[in-house]
Amino acid sequence: MRDQSTIYVKDLGQQIGWRTVFIIEYAGPVFIHPLVYALRPYIYTAAPQEGSQLQALSLLLIVAHFVKRELETLFVHRFSSSTMPFQNVFRNSFHYWALAGLNIAAWIYAPTSPTAKDPNLLVMYTGIALYILGEFGNLQTHLTLMNLRSPGGTERAIPQGWLFDLVTCPNYMTETVAWLGIWLVSNFSFSVLLFVIVAVGQMMAWAKKKENRYRKEFGSKYRRKRFTMLPGLW
Repeated sequence: MRDQSTIYVKDLGQQIGWRTVFIIEYAGPVFIHPLVYALRPYIYTAAPQEGSQLQALSLLLIVAHFVKRELETLFVHRFSSSTMPFQNVFRNSFHYWALAGLNIAAWIYAPTSPTAKDPNLLVMYTGIALYILGEFGNLQTHLTLMNLRSPGGTERAIPQGWLFDLVTCPNYMTETVAWLGIWLVSNFSFSVLLFVIVAVGQMMAWAKKKENRYRKEFGSKYRRKRFTMLPGLW
């Protein structure tokens, strides 16, 4: 600082930790889905005491997905920023609590839902395969990203190897694959499809921004990607 220097301070308002926000976001579907499933006989008229095969399987896949997200938040993710504005927690949580939680649960556990019908085994097993591939691929990309940054550090580096040579954000690509698997298992439920469309649209925007940031930050050191998230599409 020099003599007579001026310091400008901006009040960012009440803040909340990124990790805390993620935990709150993902907790919604983890609690909402088992609750709605358990209360089916009381919520829906003439609902059987037990859910169908596809309803039970959908419950398992969705809850497992968000439990994985919670565990990754606690033990894998390393954040470049410590906090965000507190009011953002409500906006961010709406996506998961309302769209992935209440929206999906209210429809797929109903006795009139496509999930209440007998499964098409080809569709069901294809969905399970996509889900497994997507979830394990997603975990692998998150571990790769984790290893780019030291614990507590904020340094940035270029992710390389495996799917990172194919698209900018394979974590979003594998997330999409996993949710397409859930959509198939739900017997093409419209409520699941709605969430997938909204989520994929948001991830496409994030992937584009990530590609532009890599190009700006690393310049010629970064090998530019033609597709940021979905090979051949985006």
